[in-house]
Amino acid sequence: MSADEGVWDVHGLQKLFALKAGFFASLMKREEYIHAVNEVSFRIGRGEILGLVGESGCGKTTTGRLLLRLEEPTGGQMRFHDADVAALKGDALTAFRKKVQMIFQDPYESLNPRFTVMDTVAEPLIVHGVTESLEERESLVCHALERAELEPAVEFLYRYPHELSGGQRQRVAIARGIVLGPEFIVADEPVSMLDVSIRAGVMNLLLRLREESNLTMLFISHDVAVTRYMSDRIAVMYLGRIVELAGSEDVVMRPLHPYTQALLTSVPIPDPKFKRGRAKISGELPSPIDLPPGCAFHPRCPYAKPVCREKKPELREVAAGHFAECHFAGEVGLDTSAGVRAG
Repeated sequence: MSADEGVWDVHGLQKLFALKAGFFASLMKREEYIHAVNEVSFRIGRGEILGLVGESGCGKTTTGRLLLRLEEPTGGQMRFHDADVAALKGDALTAFRKKVQMIFQDPYESLNPRFTVMDTVAEPLIVHGVTESLEERESLVCHALERAELEPAVEFLYRYPHELSGGQRQRVAIARGIVLGPEFIVADEPVSMLDVSIRAGVMNLLLRLREESNLTMLFISHDVAVTRYMSDRIAVMYLGRIVELAGSEDVVMRPLHPYTQALLTSVPIPDPKFKRGRAKISGELPSPIDLPPGCAFHPRCPYAKPVCREKKPELREVAAGHFAECHFAGEVGLDTSAGVRAG
């Protein structure tokens, strides 16, 4: 990917949330922080979908919110077309917000129950002063609804959220996200709250919108199978850090990090004759307040060695385009495609 093709260049991104100190901590003047995002680095090319996958609480949503400046970063750099997003203010920040949008996880919560569909989808147009004409605004809203597969659009304009199905609500949320013609969208688990029967339709809609508008997207999910279907590359996140990053098929068929292997072997296969190995991780997710020394995964890793407890591994390129944050990446674990232990 050449420099002019890059949309996002993120380096060392960090977000700490300060905790309210208890009585004794306040006496000792000791501040504690939740390490929500911990030195995350990645690039996203024009028209690419980068999948961000991991268990609940790993920092996926916070990463997406940081990119959109819905949260202020504690450290690191976020460059959007070479512009330092963290430093944007005033008109420059307003112009940036017009180019980036978010599709939230729960359409039941993200839509104002007092707003009609017209009010909801038109709100970004009003905020950014795109048009003052009600007729033109209605035309733009109808176009967005039709692109989101709500046809005929005029039949949905003056309905309220409670009059829509779950799939229709999420399509309204998608219409709201694309009405300004953004370059980049954060899709935060956009199908996790939908019935299985309509998930594929919404996923295919997002892929079609990507093809039509060359949209760049960060697709956040805890579901590896969904992320594989949607993404060009997958970043696996654990305790606020990216522990593996590669093309979707490489991550699924040739995982190098023990945590990625554990995620993949937990995905059910609808074939009673299929057998594969199990990545035997144990214990609970460590506290994001008091991170373990060395490799963050070592307390749960069955292959941990003394160096894992003492030295933090780097996210390094183990194979062409395949990065992993593990001292022994590719040397230990499971071959998830054949169910045979590789080390």
